Order: sequence, then C-alpha cells, then structure tokens
Amino acid sequence: MATTTAAPPRQLSDKEADIQMMLAAEVHLGTKNCDFQMERYVFKRRNDGIYIINLGKTWEKLQLAARVIVAIENPKDIIVQSARPYGQRAVLKFAQHTGVNAIAGRHTPGTFTNQLQTSFNEPRLLILTDPRTDHQPIKEAALGNIPTIAFCDTDSPMRYVDIGIPANNKGKHSIGCLFWLLARMVLQMRGSLRPGHKWDVMVDLFFYREPEEAKEQEEEEAVQAPEYLEYSGGLGGDQWPTQGADASWSADAAPAIPAIPAAGWTGEPGATQEGWDAAPAPVVPAPIVEGGAPVVASGWDM
Repeated sequence: MATTTAAPPRQLSDKEADIQMMLAAEVHLGTKNCDFQMERYVFKRRNDGIYIINLGKTWEKLQLAARVIVAIENPKDIIVQSARPYGQRAVLKFAQHTGVNAIAGRHTPGTFTNQLQTSFNEPRLLILTDPRTDHQPIKEAALGNIPTIAFCDTDSPMRYVDIGIPANNKGKHSIGCLFWLLARMVLQMRGSLRPGHKWDVMVDLFFYREPEEAKEQEEEEAVQAPEYLEYSGGLGGDQWPTQGADASWSADAAPAIPAIPAAGWTGEPGATQEGWDAAPAPVVPAPIVEGGAPVVASGWDM
C-alpha cells in the first residue's frame, strides 16, 4: 500500500504576500457608488452593493508609482499630503523613511501658486491620500503642471489625477498599509533594501492612533518608570542640596540666636532700649533773663 505524504505549503511570492496583507487591511473594499473612470479597476459587486476592487491592479499601480518616485533625483522635490486625520500619521512616517516632504493637515490655499507666501513650494511630484478631500492641492498642481499620484476609491473624482491607485482610502488600516507598501517598494528600487528581505519597520507604525489610546500608553510608560535616581557622588555647580520630603520644619530645629544688644540713640554700644519710656528725657536748660533769676518754663511756654 503506497503511503501519500502531504505536500509542504508553497512559499508565497512577494506579490501574493502583499495582496494577502492588503486583504487583511480591507484595501479591496470600495463604496456603493462607482465613478465611470474607476470601473476598470472594479472586480465585482457584492449583494449589499459594495464594490470590490481588483487588488492585482492595485499592486501594479503601486509599482508604477514607486518607479515614478524613484525617478526623481532629489526626494525633497516630492510632497506627500493628507488632510484626512487617518492618513496624517502614515504621511509623516512615509516622509521619514523615504526623505520626501510631508504636509499633514489642512492645505493652505496658494501653497503651490502664490509666490508671496512663506510656505510657497514648487514640487516636481505630488502624492495625495484622497482626491475628494484634497481637491485644493489638486487644482493648484494642475495650474502648475505638477504630476499627481492619488489613492482613489470607487467614488473618487479622477480629474487632474495622473496616476490613480485604486484602493480603500477611508479606513485607517487601509491607508497605513498602502503607504507602508509604497515606502518599501521605493526603498527596494533605490537599493537600500534588498528584494525578498523583510523590512524591519512594522506596518503598525503607519496606522492612525486615537489620542486617548496614545495618552493611555504614555501614562502606562510613566508608571513603569523608576521613581528613584542613582547618586552620582557629588553635586554639580548648578545643583543645590534639598531637604528630604519627609523632614518636618520643627524637627531638629537649631536653637534661636540671642538678639544682639542694639545701640541706643546716644550711640553707646552698651545701652539697650526696653521701651519708649526707658530712656530718660533730655534736660532742657532754662533760659536766663538779663538782670534777673532764671525763668522756669511751664505749660505752653515749653
């Protein structure tokens, strides 16, 4: 009787592994509306009306966008921008790893057209998260003949978008996964990351984090930190010795210093004053009238 052994699981290729990650991040989920220019990227429509995006075409468009980014010699000539809160953290991380400029938050009108502004810039390439939310930079880029790359959902307007990457641009996991894949592809094409090797940067760093969640994590780290400091052996020139927190003011108090006898009004060091009546009244000499006895002053004549 011949024994059959189970075949080992096949190793996934880079494209298959990336598509599997995009499936986990729900990059393939579109909306219930579909633009006529996005119909070519739609795989099918579910029973509830949600359009399903073809992730094979999404991966090919990511490769095309990475080639365009690598073709620009100076990365500072590229601007990646996101006005949506879910894409701001991903944009900043993408700029950190690829060396491009990032604009997270509201776009100031005239950034690409008004030369009098301090934030005026003329990039050679613009990367956006959502064409509908970032409509202002798209219009300014069209006026300045700046090529535009954008992540487009099934209902996104494609006007003035040169390279549209079909993907779900409304989920925080989807946006983070797309920027992570794009950054990894750029690094691989530049030669700083070998193809086939795992990137040591986790995709979780590109995900949006709630402010409350980040605050709770900071508080936990503060509680875990040690509350004591090691004694360095001496005090620096700018450090002052402080008393212990549990030492009271009354404990080990030094005895009161006796008062130094103060000099009186006459300037004698030995004379002390115990009150206003302690010092004798000054003697006033009586006026002497010529040819008579001295007159003693009394009453108002004093």
